[in-house]
Amino acid sequence: MSAINRANQIQSRRKLFSKRSPLWYLALGLCILLAILSLVPLYWMIIGSFKLEKVAIGYPPEWFPREPTLENWRNLINGRPSLRWMFNSFVVSSGVAIGAVFTSVTAGYAFGKKVFPGRDLLFWMFLITMMVPRQAFLVPMFILMRNLNWFDSYQAMIVPYLAYPFGIFLIRQYMRSLPDELVQAATVDGANELQLFWNIILPLSKPVIGAVAIFAFMAGWNDYVWQLVIINNQNMMTLPVGVSKLAASGVGSADIGLGMAGATLAFIPMILIFMLFQRAFIKGITVGSLKG
Repeated sequence: MSAINRANQIQSRRKLFSKRSPLWYLALGLCILLAILSLVPLYWMIIGSFKLEKVAIGYPPEWFPREPTLENWRNLINGRPSLRWMFNSFVVSSGVAIGAVFTSVTAGYAFGKKVFPGRDLLFWMFLITMMVPRQAFLVPMFILMRNLNWFDSYQAMIVPYLAYPFGIFLIRQYMRSLPDELVQAATVDGANELQLFWNIILPLSKPVIGAVAIFAFMAGWNDYVWQLVIINNQNMMTLPVGVSKLAASGVGSADIGLGMAGATLAFIPMILIFMLFQRAFIKGITVGSLKG
């Protein structure tokens, strides 16, 4: 009887949010409104890159520049190592993504499909590190980089992010959703551990691997505090750090227009990557909800 009542409740909810229901149109309008509001900061950043500083900070604000200018973009590109900063960001983000995928896949496979003493405890210890603020690691990591003499180097910006707990969590959840019978059948057929991992596990895990790669790439691209601490050479700066130093015109002041131009330049690769790999990105958001 309870199952019948449950089915009736689900059916009534479907009718409530059907396309013919006024509540459906209300929910649709609310979603559109929230989407527009979420795009307002992005729009303000883009148009701000075409305003002079006095116009960008003027009141009342101009929602559409009356006299658009490319002066901020000229100051950003001409005579500045902006392209070098973008290249550095790509190198660092790609290194972080590749390293994070490797460690996440291997560790996630071990946590998801292997049984060994202390497995669950070790996994939860990895997850606990996600709750610790990054700032807590700055001093010990700075001392480690100093002892390794890695200041102003790519490895200093890449290596600390190779262990990616969030990626390990995603991979582990996905691995637990794969049937154990598949692994057992491959073992019975004579596949060794490397063949099992390379020929079966990896091909089946392409969606979640792509999601981890995108998440790690974005984390490396948007990183600021650690790169600001460890890099002093202007030619080794990434785009966020370089633009922030370029836009700072003095103590307590900044060139808002130039900063928005730099933020727009840093935003373009991210939106392109998201548009190209949005399916894998959405998969990464939902994979953690898999049963297991």
